[in-house]
Amino acid sequence: MIKRTLGAIASMCGGALSDPIFADIGIVGVTKDSRDVRQGQLYIPLVGDNFDGHDFAVSALENGAAACLWQSDRPLPESLAAVPLVLVQDTLVALQRLASKYRDELDIRVIGITGSNGKTTTKDMVASVLGAVFRVHKTAGNLNNHIGLPLTVLQLDETIDIAVLEMGMSGFGEIELLASIGKPDIAIITNIGDAHMLQLGSRQGIAKAKLEIIAGLKRGGLLLMNGDEPLLTDNAELHNMLSAAGAKVQTFGLEAGNDWRAANMSITTTASEFDIVAGENMQDNTAASGLRAASIPLPGQHNVANALAAIAAAIRLGVDGESIRQGLQGIELTGMRIEPVRAYNGAMVLNDAYNANPTAVRAAIDLVAQLDGYRRKWLVLGDMLELGPDEAEMHREIGMYITPDKADAVLTFGELSKQTARGSAEQFGIQAVSSDEAGERAVQSFDDKERLIERLHAQLQPEDLVLVKGSRGMRMEQIVHALQRD
Repeated sequence: MIKRTLGAIASMCGGALSDPIFADIGIVGVTKDSRDVRQGQLYIPLVGDNFDGHDFAVSALENGAAACLWQSDRPLPESLAAVPLVLVQDTLVALQRLASKYRDELDIRVIGITGSNGKTTTKDMVASVLGAVFRVHKTAGNLNNHIGLPLTVLQLDETIDIAVLEMGMSGFGEIELLASIGKPDIAIITNIGDAHMLQLGSRQGIAKAKLEIIAGLKRGGLLLMNGDEPLLTDNAELHNMLSAAGAKVQTFGLEAGNDWRAANMSITTTASEFDIVAGENMQDNTAASGLRAASIPLPGQHNVANALAAIAAAIRLGVDGESIRQGLQGIELTGMRIEPVRAYNGAMVLNDAYNANPTAVRAAIDLVAQLDGYRRKWLVLGDMLELGPDEAEMHREIGMYITPDKADAVLTFGELSKQTARGSAEQFGIQAVSSDEAGERAVQSFDDKERLIERLHAQLQPEDLVLVKGSRGMRMEQIVHALQRD
């Protein structure tokens, strides 16, 4: 974590000391939470629509903070007149400047990861693979926004070799801001999906927003992008952006023509095995690493594609093949991302309840279709939120994507997901049944989560497979937890 004098911090964040006598006070780390202050930290009072961290500055100091930032438009109470403060125009901007300057002073390499889906899983893969050789720090949880990323940078110890930073966004300009703070040596774009369609208007807009990461790439850096996505590979501005940044590009994916591709995939509910096929320009690197095949403790072709990005990043940084294999096999994932658990009766449940958008849901449906050996395969789907004015049609299209050869039963929860049930019922050649109607048809929609759980409890057999997925706000993990209980 950052260790600097208060005077140095004032200079780094563009602020001024409340009194020069405080210049030599030592600061060890930062926090924005007055309830979680550790001795010697700098307290950063952020301001939101419904809160003002300045109101808790006294509490932060009492809890051990050595000093505070203070926004100049906030009146200074008498109780803080004689305490160490750094006066700034905007505490959020000061936090971001401080993180950017600290990044400049660190002798580390940074991997920046963005994309509509798979950011967190790819982050976990990259950190695990590189952790076999280097000292690595990765974004905790999903602290990937304009506040979480600078806080993550300021958590970095000066002994760290590599930081793996997840970069999320909801609008234009956000990825560029995060990349300007993190300054990645390698940037990864996992894919272009449908998330944040409400804010960005189209998938083309989403692609434009994700490509902002190039603006922060260090000179001579590398962009690893999903070559199966035409919105990336056919982007007219891409090469101009790379040229301006002095950066190179490599592609990964499942289709022919990618620099890094997978072949001979074998998918189960708990693992994926695959051979690595390198393009002509990559073959020397692959031969040097001694890597020809790999396996990951995750199901699904989409996870194989993201593993290729982790492999490519590791090879770029000189990691040998055996270390890459070991790192992939030892991945520690953030929860509720295709997490296999057992139901009360032994049935396999895939908990993918962290979030959902059309691209991610299709990938999950494809995974279920790829898995064999189950008596019955269930899809339990909740609403996908924040999709914009076409959200009803997007849910219906997901339903139309579900055919009897991909799953045996579809249960939906939520108002929007009624459209998913209707679309799927068409594919099954039946009429969707609501939870208020009698019957146990293959497609059924529910307004009541408990009724859905009751249906599953009554019908689920030990030889079955259940996938549970929905947006975070739908709390679909409650269904998983209920299935784990008898």
